[in-house]
Amino acid sequence: VQLQASGGGLVQAGGSLRLSCVVSARTFSRYDMGWFRQAPGKEREFVATINWSDSTYYADSVKGRFTISRDNAKAPVYLQMNNLKPEDTAVYYCAAVFTSARWKTNSYEYDYWGQGTQVTVSS
Repeated sequence: VQLQASGGGLVQAGGSLRLSCVVSARTFSRYDMGWFRQAPGKEREFVATINWSDSTYYADSVKGRFTISRDNAKAPVYLQMNNLKPEDTAVYYCAAVFTSARWKTNSYEYDYWGQGTQVTVSS
């Protein structure tokens, strides 16, 4: 399984970005997908996850502003980020793990990772 994240950039506070993660997997629909982020000097933190049935779960810090979605026919995963804040500045990573019944919000629970894409929000 290979993941390729893109879509990061520089945006002003209040603006929007959409991140994409292209997944090369024969059975993409059977993987749970997640987005994480890591700011300088901080640990990698959970942002959002979506399972095989399109159920979603978000970190409290992004709930109501970010939306995770997937297209099982074409195998991308998206993270729509609205009303961005300077504290959202980080490198964003997409991740994948074979699906299971429970939500996975820790980085060690994911088996496959993309290379990361930088998001910078200016005040």
